[in-house]
Amino acid sequence: MRGLRAALLGSAILLAAGPLCAVQPDEVLDDPVLEDRARDISAGLRCPVCQNESIDESSADIARDLRLLVRERLLEGDSDNEVVAYIVARYGEYVLLSPNFDGANRVLWVLPLILLGAGIGMSVVYIRGRSNAPAPAEAGLSSDEQARLDAILNDDRTD
Repeated sequence: MRGLRAALLGSAILLAAGPLCAVQPDEVLDDPVLEDRARDISAGLRCPVCQNESIDESSADIARDLRLLVRERLLEGDSDNEVVAYIVARYGEYVLLSPNFDGANRVLWVLPLILLGAGIGMSVVYIRGRSNAPAPAEAGLSSDEQARLDAILNDDRTD
């Protein structure tokens, strides 16, 4: 039982520390100010391989390459915006965890609201139309149908 507890505790610690261990010691810059800037930039960039995980948290090889690229650009003297623009130019806007609200992205942000409004509007029109519709008249049997029904019922009674 003690071994199981120790294994579970060790697994929990590794899982909790996993995102913290993504940045390798050999990636860390000597200048703490530049390292903080690199961490801030990395936290806003999505790993192209991982699902909605920043390159700062990801242990994928491409995330490591991107972290090194961010640090390299900072060492060359680029501003934070220039570093992000450089990476977006190479990998597309997909690498941004928070996409910009311009161009085609506006349609992507607004379209769900438009579709929701259209769906609600169509539902209201449909429900109002049904409530205002006249009740269906009860259709009786024609004289031929009534005669056939009477004949069938009379035949069953005579048996």
